[in-house]
Amino acid sequence: MKITAMVDLEIDGSLLTLRFLPPYAESDERDYLAALARVGEHDAPFELLTVFGGGGKLSVAGEREQALWFKATRGHISARCRAVAIVRPGANKKMEETFRKLWPMPLVALEDEIAARAFLAEHRGLA
Repeated sequence: MKITAMVDLEIDGSLLTLRFLPPYAESDERDYLAALARVGEHDAPFELLTVFGGGGKLSVAGEREQALWFKATRGHISARCRAVAIVRPGANKKMEETFRKLWPMPLVALEDEIAARAFLAEHRGLA
């Protein structure tokens, strides 16, 4: 798999993969928020894999925009997303609990992308 940008949204069938990885660039925040918007507009049922490098930080305005995105898209994402897997360094149960407050679908936070993909495969095609 070739990734040309540090922020990338790949759509492969029902799997949406959002990556935010180093090396970080000035345009990353804008690109990340644009990718979130695309996820929020995705109309077909899907599974969401997010892969974060752990070092990219959003500005205060970016954090606010991300929070507004979660609020604005909660119903839409909850209705269409079958499962979410978050991959990032230091992923833990507390992180899972935080995201479970935002979304009702099955969700895991892991450090291993292969394990995350396996989790999402279990939920592919389920109602």
